[in-house]
Amino acid sequence: MNWLLKNFLRGLVIVVPIGLTIYIIYQTFIGLDRLLHFETPGVGLAIIVFGVILIGSLASSFLFRQFLQMTEAVFARAPLVRIIYAAIKDLLEAFVGNKRRFDRPVSVALTEGTDVRVFGFVTRDDLADVALPDHVAVYLPFSYTWDGCLLMVPRSRVTPIAADSASIMSMVVSGGVSKV
Repeated sequence: MNWLLKNFLRGLVIVVPIGLTIYIIYQTFIGLDRLLHFETPGVGLAIIVFGVILIGSLASSFLFRQFLQMTEAVFARAPLVRIIYAAIKDLLEAFVGNKRRFDRPVSVALTEGTDVRVFGFVTRDDLADVALPDHVAVYLPFSYTWDGCLLMVPRSRVTPIAADSASIMSMVVSGGVSKV
């Protein structure tokens, strides 16, 4: 019975990630095709990817930049829209934009005089505007989720890590299972 249970669990570890990945990709394709009313799987995704690339290339033109600035100004003034738009834009820019925020991995000593540390990413070096001149803002992602928390940490407890940000993020999100 022990052999049966051990091999069943080993099989789960192999089958579930593969199956869920294929299912999520499939549902994304089907969902986009349904949204755009296409019968052929993948056409919706291809059109969206092409459209995003086209918009990205047009963003460098003067007229399109003016249009984007006007749109952003409208979104920045609308009460509920401003909150949603700003949060989404800041999150995307933190990962892929010109203002990347998760590019400086650090380890943080939780308490003074201890070796217990957590991994995070410095998002702001200067907190003088919130009356914390000797602190930095550190985002600490949680394992097995996309959640995290923001800590204002004394600069003396933060140690930069000479590693790739993506590797550190992968290690944290996987609960330490992924290698740096």
